[in-house]
Amino acid sequence: MSESLAQQGIAGRINLRQMLAPLLIVLILSMMVLPLPSFALDVFFTFNIAISIMVLLVAMYTMKPLDFAIFPTVLLVTTLLRLSLNVASTRVVLLHGHTGPDAAGKVIEAFGHFLVGGNYAVGIVVFIILTLINFIVITKGAGRIAEVSARFTLDAMPGKQMAIDADLNAGLIGEDEARKRRANVALEADFYGSMDGASKFVRGDAVAGILILFINIIGGLIVGVLQHDMSAGDAAKAYTLLTIGDGLVAQIPALIISTAAGLVVTRVATEQDIGQQLVTQLFGNPMVLALTAGILGILGLIPGMPNLVFLLLASILGYLAWRQFKSPSAVAKERSAEATQPAAPVAESVEASWSDVVPVDMLGLEVGYRLIPLVDRSQAGELLKRIRGLRKKFAQEIGFLPAQVHIRDNLELRPNVYRLSLKGVPIGEGEAFPGQYLAINPGRVSGQLAGTPTQDPAFGLPALWIDASLREQAHVFGYTVVDASTVIATHLNHVILSHATELLGRQETQALLDHLATETPKLVEDLVPKQIGLGVLQRVLQNLLDEGVNIRDMRTIIETLAELVPRIQDPIELTSQVRIALGRAIVQQLYPNGNEMQVMALEPGLERLLGQALQGGGDAGGIEPGLADTLLRETAVAAQHQEDLGLPAVLLVPPHLRWLLSRFLRRAVQQLRVISNGEVPDTKIIKVTSIIGARK
Repeated sequence: MSESLAQQGIAGRINLRQMLAPLLIVLILSMMVLPLPSFALDVFFTFNIAISIMVLLVAMYTMKPLDFAIFPTVLLVTTLLRLSLNVASTRVVLLHGHTGPDAAGKVIEAFGHFLVGGNYAVGIVVFIILTLINFIVITKGAGRIAEVSARFTLDAMPGKQMAIDADLNAGLIGEDEARKRRANVALEADFYGSMDGASKFVRGDAVAGILILFINIIGGLIVGVLQHDMSAGDAAKAYTLLTIGDGLVAQIPALIISTAAGLVVTRVATEQDIGQQLVTQLFGNPMVLALTAGILGILGLIPGMPNLVFLLLASILGYLAWRQFKSPSAVAKERSAEATQPAAPVAESVEASWSDVVPVDMLGLEVGYRLIPLVDRSQAGELLKRIRGLRKKFAQEIGFLPAQVHIRDNLELRPNVYRLSLKGVPIGEGEAFPGQYLAINPGRVSGQLAGTPTQDPAFGLPALWIDASLREQAHVFGYTVVDASTVIATHLNHVILSHATELLGRQETQALLDHLATETPKLVEDLVPKQIGLGVLQRVLQNLLDEGVNIRDMRTIIETLAELVPRIQDPIELTSQVRIALGRAIVQQLYPNGNEMQVMALEPGLERLLGQALQGGGDAGGIEPGLADTLLRETAVAAQHQEDLGLPAVLLVPPHLRWLLSRFLRRAVQQLRVISNGEVPDTKIIKVTSIIGARK
């Protein structure tokens, strides 16, 4: 019973909070059309002043602008409140202004008499000055700052998002923290955009205040003279003082709110509020205080100057400077006293532990100092985005997520040099020039360019580093033109693809199984580790990757292994059978268009010799040296012929020779792909373009 009552109480408070804002807006709007008594006006005017003071104090004590994210809405609501009060007070002033100075309430009377001494001419001048200060100086300046901040924040959003993604990819933050930072970036852009728009309301309020002032004065004169038979002087005095009081009681809170808006948009986010920043940064340098005190003291000694005031302020600033000058000396004395004390015994060095063993990075990128802007998060380095993109593309095309690329600067490298490493061992190096472009010669260019000759670091093609002004001309000549970050990213992508086998470790294999288990948990559970060990599965997957076969279709791979492992445990034989199951995908990857396969083949007599060598020696070591040289030479010639025709270098062989020839021939012809007859789908038409071993 008590629990249900407590829940009902909580629900009631939640509903009340949800209804509070709509009720406040409705109340503000109703003041424009419903007549209010003078006491209600006093209450609302006092509430308006209190709200403005609260907003100013909150703005001063916030650490960063987003801590007061509701401020644009507060600006709109307070502006609407002041306008509603102006309408309500205008109605009361015009209806009852002839009865006396307290016709519109005590607050308006106090502002009309006490603040301006009952002189309506002085009141008009003071009101106009306050309005101009608010309109021209504070509101206009704050609006301009909000506009510029909104533009800069929107321009910086992509860089901030990339920096967050880079931190996430580098493992510096988790997914929750990354999601929180992305939300803050979007909220910051929305905040400054809203502040830019909200400042227009405040400027409009200042203009409306001036117009309302003159309209009320003219209307009061008309009402007083024509309806209440007052003289022009009496009507001017009565209605003008009430109008001035009404305007001042609205403009002073408006000025306070505008000041709060300026404080919010002009401050730089730190761990200190405005008061702490003011004390530490403005009054924190004793030399500044001492020089200011000296200048004021000299001015105070000049005859005719207000000597007392100048000398008093000079004395106060001089005292503050002396105190700050004294503090460091006292600290120095304490340090010297500590130095004279006998030194404490030096602590023994900590014993070595396993925490001193630092694991090597699976993938590493080291850059010279001139390449740091490409990978600097604070400068929104373009290379970070490209590395994130190539890891995502690798995962989509190959079938598993590679290790993160750990990036660091290395001052031992030449300024424009970068180095790629795998498991701590350098496997690639190149040179890149930010601000320039690499024009790669694909072999069919129609002109020459002025530049620094080099080679494409990924594929070894001849290239030139050219200035940005020659970029369009290079395109016209037929060069492939890329920027510095693309050069490094392409080289890294080539290295990752070339070493995909080594990147698939046991941890990645287990992560791949865990990912597959979310869709087919029973299939994975029945196979690993009940029927096949994780190491055997990893070896099969590595064999596939080693021959350029992606492992995206893990379901087919697992189902095939589940059928074979009861009678086959050899990873090589398992790989061959898995390739047959993946035959359609393998052929589609090599021949994406059409049903015809133009391939190379072995002469039947050569097939028999290789079959006998396989039975005798078991691997490529059983092939007679002369035959091996001839086989390598003719295969290289046939593969080059295929490439000249624009065809993939594919050799079609019997199933029992595929593994032997794949390992043997790919050492000399890296682009060669060896497939077996069993991997070719029935729907494909085979056309032999070259026969290796044929008599000439």
